[in-house]
Amino acid sequence: MLGACSSDRVRDVGRDEYTAGSGRERVRGRLTGQDDGIVLFGTSRNRPEDNAAGGSGLGVNAYLWRATLDTLAFMPLASADPFGGVIITDWYSPPGAGAERFKATAYVMGRQLRSDGVRISIFRQVRQGQAWVDAVVAPATGAELEDRVLARARELRSQSGVATR
Repeated sequence: MLGACSSDRVRDVGRDEYTAGSGRERVRGRLTGQDDGIVLFGTSRNRPEDNAAGGSGLGVNAYLWRATLDTLAFMPLASADPFGGVIITDWYSPPGAGAERFKATAYVMGRQLRSDGVRISIFRQVRQGQAWVDAVVAPATGAELEDRVLARARELRSQSGVATR
């Protein structure tokens, strides 16, 4: 036992600060995502209706997000931001088309599963000599991919068994 500054009160250091009444139980799960992130000012923003609609802690609809990733899985992924709802692929050359390549940027908008909840922009380049040059993409290409994403999102929702409101 050490003593300092002439105090008669000696505190026995134990594991009291790790018991259930210490406050650790109150904050458990807030950093692991069970309470949808950090709680500021004592207000939890976790709403069960968002999770039932495919929210699951993402900034966008989980069904649209997963469906977009599944639909664009044939292209290499450059970046994905689930909170901002942006998916960017790297350049992809289809087999047998060595002189052209494609890139996609998908925007998943909002937390609701709606037909206007996803937008996909397609970029195309063709090889001219040693350089890649931007080329025109058929307007229907992006719309066709959006339709495939929506069909996949509906399939995912029906597989999960969540009833619509």
